Amino acid sequence: MTTGIHNVDPDDVRDDDAYELDRKQVAAILYAVDVDDRAKLTELLDHLHAADIADLLEQINSFDRARLLRLYDREFDGDILSELDESIREEVIEVLNPAVLAEAVRDLDSDDVVDLVEDLEEPQQEAILEVLEDADRVAVEQALSYPDNSAGRLMQREVVMAPEHWNVGQVIDFMRESDDLPEQFYHVVLVDPRLHPSANVTLGKIMGAPRDAMLADLAEETFQIIPVEQDEEDVAYAFNQYHLISAPVVDDEGRLVGAITIDDAMAVLDDEHEEDILRLAGVGESNLSDSVVETAKQRLPWLAVNLATAILASLVISIFDKTISNFVALAVLMPIVASMGGNAGTQSLTVAVRALATRDLTGSNLWRVIRREVMVGVANGFIFAIVMGVIGWAWFGLPLLGLVIAAAMVVNLVVAALAGTGIPVILEKVGVDPALASGTFVTTVTDVVGFFAFLGLAAAVLI
Repeated sequence: MTTGIHNVDPDDVRDDDAYELDRKQVAAILYAVDVDDRAKLTELLDHLHAADIADLLEQINSFDRARLLRLYDREFDGDILSELDESIREEVIEVLNPAVLAEAVRDLDSDDVVDLVEDLEEPQQEAILEVLEDADRVAVEQALSYPDNSAGRLMQREVVMAPEHWNVGQVIDFMRESDDLPEQFYHVVLVDPRLHPSANVTLGKIMGAPRDAMLADLAEETFQIIPVEQDEEDVAYAFNQYHLISAPVVDDEGRLVGAITIDDAMAVLDDEHEEDILRLAGVGESNLSDSVVETAKQRLPWLAVNLATAILASLVISIFDKTISNFVALAVLMPIVASMGGNAGTQSLTVAVRALATRDLTGSNLWRVIRREVMVGVANGFIFAIVMGVIGWAWFGLPLLGLVIAAAMVVNLVVAALAGTGIPVILEKVGVDPALASGTFVTTVTDVVGFFAFLGLAAAVLI
């Protein structure tokens, strides 16, 4: 299988679909499946990267997916399993011939095997572990013994190490004679006699230095050691913060047990970003391949919470039912106040949650950020207060009504800025994921405050 993407003319591809699967190619693949043309199917898929084949399997329905896998199984590559979304990985494994599955898994690095099996049911885990060589199975089982979402689960056991006193010639000869080098690696890790890592040396420096140059003299200035039980979010942050390419992983006694590479760390960052976006929308960890029932079950709790908060906002409105009955215009303008507050709160909330995730928002700059968001709320509040004040006056012919909605707009946008920034910080302090719960709280605050400010001012001024 080639490692490139589709063989297409760059001039024929727009930027927005440059890496999408070509619809004609997908149609040709499905036609080959329909007519049981194994040779044609193999020819079409051999020009695709494993990630593109994984995308194809995710996008077609279960019936076509099973037929394609049965027809293509002899050529199935382990990298395709690594690229597949977890939501359909189990389904694919069940369809694959056991012998094909065994051959595919044997070609994977230990970290890819761990990622493959950790979310599977026990019978499927055993089916995969049984096909591994004894040493590989022990390595994977040990990795699975580490906590979920830890460096131990993320690392690969295959790592190139060398004694601190070696020179370039010695390490080059060692690598040439070795039969089990990792398929991809970026550093040689220098270790002391107790296998404690002390430095990284890039392959580029090794290849560019004379044979008698000492490895210790070529060591990288930036060197980070990752504890085996460190949370993978902290690992990804370290890679992003210190621009790491790879980093050694050590056990409780400081001995080298593996290495984490940038592709795995960036995958964690990507997963965290996706998770934050989904949680902010209250849809959980959903996938396009989920069934209607699964998707409905994931979204139901958040909709129930929103219903409860909407009832709370309605209770505030009910307090001013007489005011609304006297001035029907208030009912027309209420959604504007609530909507503007909700949108302003979401803007501040998104900035705050993202800053917390990247650790840019800390105790040292918290109050400065809050002051900035409040001042932004004040500025935008006054701008839209003038706009809505004029609209309210012109629309209903009541100058005082324009004044009321203008004042309510300022109040709600300031409160929205405070809530959007402060609530995520408070939730993080008490150990609740800000992305998971902030949206509901911010929406509730802006709705309740917006309605109370608008209707309260109307009751005081207009009656």
